[in-house]
Amino acid sequence: MALMTGEQYEESLRKLNLQVYMFGEKVENVVDNPILRPSMNSVKMTYELAQQPEYEDLMTTTSAITGNKINRFNTIHMSTEDLVKKVKMQRLLGQKTASCFQRCVGMDAFNAEYSTTYETDKKYGTEYHKRFKEFMRFVEENDYTVDGAMTDPKGDRGLPPSKQADPDLYLRVVERREDGVVVRGAKCHQTGMTNSHEVLVMPTQAMKPEDKDYAISFAVPTDTEGIIIIVGRQSCDTRKLEENADMDLGNREFGGMEALVVFDDVFVPNERIFLNGETEFAGMLVERFAGYHRQSYGGCKVGVGDVLIGAAALIAEYNGVPRVSHIKDKLIEMTHLNETLYSCGIACSSEGYPTESGNYIIDLLLANVCKQNVTRFPYEIVRLAEDIAGGLMVTAPSEQDLRDEKVGKYVEKYLKGVKSVSTENRLRILRLIENLSLGTAAVGYRTESMHGAGSPQAQRIMISRQGNLEHKKELAKTIANIKE
Repeated sequence: MALMTGEQYEESLRKLNLQVYMFGEKVENVVDNPILRPSMNSVKMTYELAQQPEYEDLMTTTSAITGNKINRFNTIHMSTEDLVKKVKMQRLLGQKTASCFQRCVGMDAFNAEYSTTYETDKKYGTEYHKRFKEFMRFVEENDYTVDGAMTDPKGDRGLPPSKQADPDLYLRVVERREDGVVVRGAKCHQTGMTNSHEVLVMPTQAMKPEDKDYAISFAVPTDTEGIIIIVGRQSCDTRKLEENADMDLGNREFGGMEALVVFDDVFVPNERIFLNGETEFAGMLVERFAGYHRQSYGGCKVGVGDVLIGAAALIAEYNGVPRVSHIKDKLIEMTHLNETLYSCGIACSSEGYPTESGNYIIDLLLANVCKQNVTRFPYEIVRLAEDIAGGLMVTAPSEQDLRDEKVGKYVEKYLKGVKSVSTENRLRILRLIENLSLGTAAVGYRTESMHGAGSPQAQRIMISRQGNLEHKKELAKTIANIKE
């Protein structure tokens, strides 16, 4: 099964025996749970678009491992064209879902693992690259969704993993067996874990020799014994449980989900281990993954931004002010910022280059510049959208009030905008802007723009490393005719 349909994907999730908890209760059916279902729908769209001929070029590609047709989310990038199409695919999915579609982390982890395992094997004579290629063959042939897991709880940020008061605050090996290892710890902010078949775990930072037990990378099924998923809260999440609240959701069909994932003495067989104590390669894996994932934000956030810009333009029309000069100027600024992010994503992809293993990596400097802009521009785009929308975005009555026999007529009368647009449609677009700015989608747009793929300071450190100041100083000396 090289390509699953959306329905096949949904049914495949029903076969998993996930241990999921939310609001203090075990969730027995994650697929049909009203709070989690929209996040599943977003991932499902990655399967549905791959079946449509008009999106085939972006959504599918030829596997570098098997030569078969596969979903692009499961590919190893073998050219700059692959890197560019990745960004274009992500923008498309952002436009279609206006939310996080959750497969990017796994895709970025695949490509970081591919080159890092190759270089680890080259130094140590290990078999990590061979194991990883077999894992990728398995993922491609089954068209699985894989959750990439990097961020540890970290505890005291001033201490390395091995010096923590509680050693489990970074995921670590607690037992080594002849046939594998046992790991304990947790991974935070796990995007799409309830919608994934496998989880690919990576270390969270560069390691020193004394942190050997923490330099571990592996993959296991998401329903492996000992894996516990605790779903995170999102603003306005319980609106999905309310009756007659379709309008209040803003984005009723799609959404994202995040979780704290606990690994409570989970066994990992040898064939699924891709790094095991080679501390000097932990930093390489982290850096390459971060670069790929920072590239991703030049696609996915731009697609969601397209929807938000469209919503802002619509509410301007519904309010009767589409031709007011300052409104037009704000929409121009939103578009300028959004396309700047896209330009960064395309640029770091176009400037990509091959690693020793043969797969392509992005230009790391430009990828970090891309993500640094993402930590700022979506906030300004949201601010401008809220400015255009007006205060009603956060003070509008509920859909139940609009439908109420007694007060509904007042809501209908006094919240009317232009004559040609119904009050309901005006409220619906306001709720969409609220959802993207403050609600559940804000997790995958505004707030995640700050901390996803690393904090702003992490990107600034990489920009400093990659900026090549010495070369720039030499250029200046040459122009100024300075001789030393």
